[in-house]
Amino acid sequence: MNDSRLAAEGAQIRRRRECLECGERFTTFETAELVMPLVVKSDESRVPFDEAKLRSGMHKALEKRPVSLESIEEAVGHITRKLRGLGEREVTSRQIGEIVMEELHRLDEVAYVRYASVYRHFQDVEAFREEIDRLRHRRGKLPNEDQLSLLPGEPGKKKERK
Repeated sequence: MNDSRLAAEGAQIRRRRECLECGERFTTFETAELVMPLVVKSDESRVPFDEAKLRSGMHKALEKRPVSLESIEEAVGHITRKLRGLGEREVTSRQIGEIVMEELHRLDEVAYVRYASVYRHFQDVEAFREEIDRLRHRRGKLPNEDQLSLLPGEPGKKKERK
């Protein structure tokens, strides 16, 4: 005898089973094991994907920015789903960095520039200026209206706090 139902908001399957030998009934909970790809680092070494490291990097970039923890968790979830959805056994750290920068650009431009400065190894102020200019000229992707301005006087954004 086997009776199956969804449990834990659809994340698990609860099954009532019966042992064929002794007739005793018991419950099992089954959860799909979603395997993340290995991360191929720049030195060609391979390490397991670490969601905590991803979360930590995003928190650092978003430090003292007006972005809720809920939005950060949503972004982390989006990134991990995107990585899983690639269907690859291995993903380069560069690919992950690009996906993270897309999410940060959506959340907060200042955090995006912070992350990009570390990720792309900005060497001087001119590198920051070039990245900000790229942000200004990006077509088709308007910044979030709730973001604070990256630069004073940018149209269509809230005024910076003083």
